[in-house]
Amino acid sequence: MPFVARNAHGVVVSLHRQPTPETQEFLPDDHPEVQGFLGHTGSSPQRQASFETLDADFVRVLEDLIDVLIARNVIRVTDLPPEAQGKLFSRKRFRDNQTRNALTLFDPAALEGVAHPASTSGDAPTTGGLDVIDTGFHDDLGR
Repeated sequence: MPFVARNAHGVVVSLHRQPTPETQEFLPDDHPEVQGFLGHTGSSPQRQASFETLDADFVRVLEDLIDVLIARNVIRVTDLPPEAQGKLFSRKRFRDNQTRNALTLFDPAALEGVAHPASTSGDAPTTGGLDVIDTGFHDDLGR
């Protein structure tokens, strides 16, 4: 479509449908200089990668939201179209496999005893459900 006019530095300064004495050069619509003049700079690889990461993160949020809705009996899995069910189950299987193959650095059950003390004797003060243990160590500031 566009015939382009350039300035003395060779930069596109106007686009025209028809050739004129100043605009004899024709460029296709998808030419980078035409797109740049129109303000369509496109997306850089880094920008595209960032957007894809955001999409992946958002898909995870949606998956977790669906799990919550199902757990609270707001919706049933069977309420979803069969294609959506298939995709959801595929992602769940993949995530389960990833979790199963992940490195476990601690036993979550072992933390339950520490985070929620059963002691009611009142010997040790508690803060926010966690035991406060006086080790007898104090730094130079008396803490």
